[in-house]
Amino acid sequence: MNFPFYLSTRYLRSTQKGSFTRIASILSVAGLAVGIAALLITLFILNGFERVISQKISDFDGHIRIRHFLSEPIQKDIAGLDSVQAIYPIQITRSSFIQGQALLRKGKQAEGVIVEGLEPRGMRFISSMMVDGVPIINPDETIIGQRLAEQLGISVGDRIVLFDIETLHGSQKRLGQFKVSGLYHSGMAEYDNSLVFISLEAAIKLFAMDEKISGEVLRLNNPSMYRTISQALSNALAYPYMVINWKEKNRALFKWMDVQRWPILFIFGLIALVGVVNIISALAMIIIDKTRQIGLLNSLGLSNGDIKKVFLIKGLIIGVVGSLSGSALAVILSVMQNTFKWIKVPEDVYFMDFIPLDVNWMDIGIIILFALITSVLAALWPTIRAGQIDPATALKYE
Repeated sequence: MNFPFYLSTRYLRSTQKGSFTRIASILSVAGLAVGIAALLITLFILNGFERVISQKISDFDGHIRIRHFLSEPIQKDIAGLDSVQAIYPIQITRSSFIQGQALLRKGKQAEGVIVEGLEPRGMRFISSMMVDGVPIINPDETIIGQRLAEQLGISVGDRIVLFDIETLHGSQKRLGQFKVSGLYHSGMAEYDNSLVFISLEAAIKLFAMDEKISGEVLRLNNPSMYRTISQALSNALAYPYMVINWKEKNRALFKWMDVQRWPILFIFGLIALVGVVNIISALAMIIIDKTRQIGLLNSLGLSNGDIKKVFLIKGLIIGVVGSLSGSALAVILSVMQNTFKWIKVPEDVYFMDFIPLDVNWMDIGIIILFALITSVLAALWPTIRAGQIDPATALKYE
C-alpha cells in the first residue's frame, strides 16, 4: 500500500479515545456534508417547484398554441401545420379548441367564466385532476373547477346555463344548458375559479363559430423540444397566425423563477463553502498536533513531498466522504418529503400543497465534483505548511 495514503487513513480512523485528530476529521466531514446537503436540497426544491408549475400550466394551455394574431376565429385547416407535424409525428398531439367568455348561471347564482371547447383527445390531461365525476364530456355536459362549484353550490349532476357574454345585452341571447359531469382541482386558483370545459361541438353552437375554431393546441411528448418546434411552426405559418408556447405566455412567472434561482443558490453555496473552510482549519490544527510526528518521520527519511501527500490525500478523503454523505442525506430527505409530504405550503399561493423535491443526478455529480476540487484546493495551504516543518525544531524537546 502507498505509505502516504496509509498514513492519511491511519490518522482518520484513529482509535485513540478523545483523539484530537479524529474529532477534527469528523467535524470537518460533518460540516462539508451539511453544506453539500443544504445546497442540493435547495436545488431539488427549485427543480420541483419549476416542474410542478410548468406541468400544471402546460396541462391547461398545452405546450404550444396556434391562433389568430387578433384572436379572430380561424379555419380548421391551417396551411403549413400539417407539414411541420409530419416532421415530428411522434412528438406532437394536436387538437382544436374554441375559447370564449360566458356567464355561468345556477339558479340565482351567476359568475363570469372562460369557456373552452375541446376535442376528446384534447381533454386527456384533465383525468389526473378529477375529484368527482368522470373526465368525459358529451355535447350536453360540462366539467368545472371544484372551487367554482363550491362558490356557486354546484354538485355533479346539476344543470347549469352558459350565456355567451357578447349577446347578453342583445335581443337574441345565445345560451346552452349543460349537465355537470365532473369537477376538477388543479391547485391553481386562476384556472379552478374561472375555466369551464365543454365539447368542441357545443362550443361551436354556443359561440356561433360556423365550423370555425379559436386555434390549435399542440401537446409534446418531449416538452424540451418546445423551442425547436415553435420555431419550425413560426417559419412555416404566415400572418395572421401566431405561435406561442406556454413559457412565452407566462413569461413573467418563469422569468421570476430564473431570477430567484441564482441568489438562492449563491446563499446556500456559501453554506457549502463554510464546510470547505472547515477543512483548512481542521488540517491546520491536525498539523500542529502532529508536528513532532512529522519531524520524526522526516528524520527517518520520509521526504517533504511524501509529507505533503499525506495531508493532501487526507483533504481529498474528507472531500469524498463529506460530499458523498451530504449527497446521500439530501437524496434520503428528498424521498421522505415526496413520500410523506411533511412540509406543507398554502396551495392558493404556491399552486401546490406541499414542497416537491426533484432529485437530479446531474446536479449531484456537478456538486460532488466541485466539492472534491475545492477540498483539494483547501488542503493545499496546510499541506505546504506541513512540508516546511524543520525536523530539528520539531524534535528539540524530545
